[in-house]
Amino acid sequence: MVVVVIIGLLATVVAINVLPSQDRAMIGKAKADIAVLEQAVETYRLDNLTFPDGQAGLNALVAAPAGLANPDRYRQGGYIRRLPQDPWGNPYQYRQPSAHGGQFDIWSFGADGREGGEGNDADIGNWQG
Repeated sequence: MVVVVIIGLLATVVAINVLPSQDRAMIGKAKADIAVLEQAVETYRLDNLTFPDGQAGLNALVAAPAGLANPDRYRQGGYIRRLPQDPWGNPYQYRQPSAHGGQFDIWSFGADGREGGEGNDADIGNWQG
């Protein structure tokens, strides 16, 4: 009986210390993914002289969107191999023009997969410092 209680206490201590670290790691991965996507969008702009529009979205980084003014300027093989999903299994969001004062927005809805929220459910975007 004493052994079961000790194991239960150890499991509680481990859960209290490990779970917040996992949440921080997932937020860190989302920020890193957003930075990579942001760089790919900037490279796309340099090659094509415009940002991907909101309709083409981040898919324009993988395959040339229809209606490019100069399709021959599009980088062979695209700008990234595949679009990553955020750490919670949802697609990253893209908006152009930006709603936050920049040229474009790239963001994750966070753990809850919905706009807004606080803590782990908060949106993570390229407009944040």
